[in-house]
Amino acid sequence: MAGSSAPLRLAEAVSAQAVWFPSAREVEMRAESLPDLGENDVRVRTIASGVSHGTEMLVYRGQVPAGTGLDLPTLRGSFDFPIKYGYAAVGRVVEIGRAVNRLNVGDLVFAHHPHQTEFVVPAAMPILLPAGLNPQAGIFLANVETAINVMLDAHPRLGERMVIFGQGVVGLLLTQLARLAGATRVVTVDPAAKRRDLSASVGADAALAADDHLTEQVGGMTDGRGADIVIEASGNPKALAQALDCVAPEGTIVVCSWYGTKPVHLPLGGMFHRGRIRLVSSQVGAIAPELSRRWDRDRRTELAREMLSTLRLRQLVSHRFPFHRAADAFALVDRSPEETVQVILTYDEADV
Repeated sequence: MAGSSAPLRLAEAVSAQAVWFPSAREVEMRAESLPDLGENDVRVRTIASGVSHGTEMLVYRGQVPAGTGLDLPTLRGSFDFPIKYGYAAVGRVVEIGRAVNRLNVGDLVFAHHPHQTEFVVPAAMPILLPAGLNPQAGIFLANVETAINVMLDAHPRLGERMVIFGQGVVGLLLTQLARLAGATRVVTVDPAAKRRDLSASVGADAALAADDHLTEQVGGMTDGRGADIVIEASGNPKALAQALDCVAPEGTIVVCSWYGTKPVHLPLGGMFHRGRIRLVSSQVGAIAPELSRRWDRDRRTELAREMLSTLRLRQLVSHRFPFHRAADAFALVDRSPEETVQVILTYDEADV
C-alpha cells in the first residue's frame, strides 16, 4: 500500500539539473538542490519534457508583456529574466512522503513543471498517467487539455464547418477534436507544408496555405457561406485578420493564441460589424462561466487523460533532443519553426 512504510531517506541532499533562460534566446543548465521530502510530497525523476512552440517560445524570445506574473507554482524567476520555465514534464515517482496514499513509487506521472532532471512537488500536483502509456504521449496532456478548453469555448454543433488557423501541436489536436465534436468539414491553414501534410493525416478535409486566395478557397468549401467557427491557434497576429474574412455572418472566431507583445491590427469596419461576428478569447486557466455548473478543471483534466490513449499523438513528435542539448532544441524551434511540430527533451533513453 502507498504510504504504508517510511519513505527512503537519502544520506545526502539530492541535486538536479534545470534549464534556465538567463536572458532572451539564451539557455543555461543550473544545478539545484532539491528540498527535503515532506510527508505529503513526492520526488519525480523526469523521463521526457515538451517544448512549447507558443507560450514557451514567447518566454524564450523575451516577448512576454512587462508586468505579467508567473501562473504556475513550479516556475521560478520572472519574465524579465532570469526564469525557469516549462509546463510539460513526464517522469516516474521515485520517492514518496509517509502520508502519501494516492501515488506509488514507479508510477508514471505528468506535472506542470519546467525542464529539470528531478523535482519534489506536493503529491496532489502530479497527474497519474494511464498504465502502459508511452511517456512521449504523456507530454501532450497539457496541450490536450488546452485543446479541450478551446472546443468548450467554441461550442461546435453537429454538421458545422470549421476552419483552424495554425497546425502546430494545439492546432493538430483541435483538428482531431473538431471531428469528434461533429464538424462535417474541417479546413486547416498553415504556411508549412510539413504541418499541412500532418493535418491531412489526422483528419482535415483540406489543409491550405495562408495565401491571397484563402478566402475564396474557404468560400468554395462552405457553399459560399464561410465557416461557422474559426479557431485562431497560429500565434500569428495576421492570421486573426484572415479569420475575419473566412467566418460566416454571425459566426464565431475563437482566439487561443497568445500574441505576447506582438501588435495585432484588425479590420473591424466591415464584415465584423455588419456580420455580427462573435470574437471569443480562450485561455486554459479558466472554463467558460456558462459551463461552470457541470464542468470544472478536474473533469477537464480527466477527459484529457483519457484521450491520451485515443488521439494520434506520437506522430506529432518531430524532434528529440537529449536534455543536455536543450539549447539546440530551443534554437531549432526559434530558427526553423516550419520544420518542427512537437520537440521533446529526453532524460532516460531506455524509457522513451
